[in-house]
Amino acid sequence: MTGNDVVLALVVVTALGFDFTNGFHDTGNAMATSIVTGALPPRVAVAVSAVLNLVGAFLSTAVAATIASGLVDEQDVTLTVVMAGLTGGILWNLTTWYLGIPSSSSHALIGGVVGATIAAAGTGAVKWQGLVAKVIVPAALSPFIAGSVAALGTFLVYRFTRGVAERPRRHGFRIGQVGSACMVSLAHGTNDAQKTMGVITLALIANGSLHAGASAPTWVIGTCAVAIALGTYIGGWRVIRALGKGLVEIESPQGMTAESASAAVILSSTDFGYSLSTTHVATGSILGTGVGKKGAVVRWHVAHRMVAAWLITLPASAVVGALAYWAAEGIGGTAGVVVIFLVLAAASIAFFVASRRPAVTPENVNAAWTGSVVPTTPRDEVAS
Repeated sequence: MTGNDVVLALVVVTALGFDFTNGFHDTGNAMATSIVTGALPPRVAVAVSAVLNLVGAFLSTAVAATIASGLVDEQDVTLTVVMAGLTGGILWNLTTWYLGIPSSSSHALIGGVVGATIAAAGTGAVKWQGLVAKVIVPAALSPFIAGSVAALGTFLVYRFTRGVAERPRRHGFRIGQVGSACMVSLAHGTNDAQKTMGVITLALIANGSLHAGASAPTWVIGTCAVAIALGTYIGGWRVIRALGKGLVEIESPQGMTAESASAAVILSSTDFGYSLSTTHVATGSILGTGVGKKGAVVRWHVAHRMVAAWLITLPASAVVGALAYWAAEGIGGTAGVVVIFLVLAAASIAFFVASRRPAVTPENVNAAWTGSVVPTTPRDEVAS
């Protein structure tokens, strides 16, 4: 096995690791409202979400093509660049997950790759038009579009069902939420799993294993689908709690409306190849349900904190990606990539060990939503 083969193997493993973190980081996007309203038990919700993420990953490759060839010049990308970009994305994902902040895994990955590419080849290697059109503009518009759809839907739902007794209405909408939550999970798989497919394809192109502009091979699609499904099943309980309880007090009609709006926006963007942040869409939808329901409590200070995290995700992960590239290049060759991989693995283990708190288990999350007292820590309070 040559040095390039070792580096490529490490890049693929790291990319699948990112896909895994994407799964547990974004579980809340699909299932937070269904769990909060009692439509689905937590463990059933994440299991269903995992299966549908797996299925969704096979339905489209348009977003993978955007990541592989639409954002940076493939000729200026090396395996070291891809490894450094993944490092930026993973470290930002772990940091925001640890703090319970629903930031964008997609933008963390893209920021890391762009930052590493700039460090390696300068700003000319970035396809700025593609970055703006396929990433930044959708990021700015999607929360408002999803929020507007959810607000209008919530208003109409409550207006048309105001003559229905509370108990049957709540029961009916909980059943409806099962379907809408499944659609969000399926949509998440079609969009987010493809980002890792695109990065692995980019690495294969950089290694000469694929020609420029090639589509993701079947084995790449399959492994990425499994990785994001496993991550989803593990469940990002900190982020679920932040989305489900931190923004709006959600009832079943709002939950179904929010999920339906999220699924519609994500599936539409996937068809156009937009690398959309499902976190932005889900948060916008949840906030929209608060605006659309008269008397609903919307915690705007929590939303402001999330938006602040969104704004710094791309530049922060880009800086980490650039630093990781310079560090790997400073060490040199295969050894540089191996060192970065080992540092990343150690950091990941440290995050997981530090996050082992009772408040993030499924049982305690469920208890929090049913009114039981749940012990909190300063880090848990960030998400509450």
